[in-house]
Amino acid sequence: MTTIAPALRAGVGRGVIELRQAFTGMELVGQLLWPVATLVAVYFLRDVDIGGTGATLGTMILPGALGMFVALGMLLVVQQLAADREDGTLLRAKATPNGIRAYLVGKLVQISATILAYLAIVLIPGAFLVEGLEIADPNSWITFTWVLVLGLVATQAIGVLLGSVIATPRGAGYLSIPILGLIAISGIFAPITGLPEWLQWIAQVFPIYWLGLGMRAAFLPDDAVVVEIGESWRQFETAAVLGAWAIVGLVLAPMVLRRMTRRESGSRVAERREQAMRRVG
Repeated sequence: MTTIAPALRAGVGRGVIELRQAFTGMELVGQLLWPVATLVAVYFLRDVDIGGTGATLGTMILPGALGMFVALGMLLVVQQLAADREDGTLLRAKATPNGIRAYLVGKLVQISATILAYLAIVLIPGAFLVEGLEIADPNSWITFTWVLVLGLVATQAIGVLLGSVIATPRGAGYLSIPILGLIAISGIFAPITGLPEWLQWIAQVFPIYWLGLGMRAAFLPDDAVVVEIGESWRQFETAAVLGAWAIVGLVLAPMVLRRMTRRESGSRVAERREQAMRRVG
């Protein structure tokens, strides 16, 4: 307890500083890009009817996009861990008492707060752009909350696990390709039931589909469920799959992270910097 509390305080302070830096200057433009692009898509699709659901495509996309942004926290963790390994930030954290623990807390605070900001940027204006969202129902917010919490834990724990394995920002960039592919088949931008059954099964293995489904269950009217698999919101299955991913990440990520940090050294950082310079040159 005596070592955990200082690490938590230092980590939260670090996370707040990094969050402030991420939403100032030119960094703010990059942070706003995808949420604003999502709102633009929702606006142009707000009148496209989906037969038999009582909802439009824009209304369907909005809650699914909330799930997508939660899932993208995994990619943010991987990218930032890889960048911090390459520039020596992680090695410097290793050299201080409780440094790795404080570093990790700070990173998760910053990324979680960033995700919450994305959700607010999309949901608040989006509620005025489309009709049919069940935002006044307290049960909607209860569902939203447990899906969000499970999603943040699951995706960021897996992000730490993958980030401990991927050594460079370039490798983290390659990871975005399959992530974008999973988003495409996970029913975020169109009902998943329109895809071949084998693609539906692949999508259901990963958290992205379940995050989108959970958010749709939270905010869409009951009539919209007819385009879902089995015409059900499957909330029990959503909690089970997200919980399983969270457990896997929480069990494996600390072990892999400890192994990775033990292997970090000045020579490894110098080698990665040299490789990065050669790529730039």
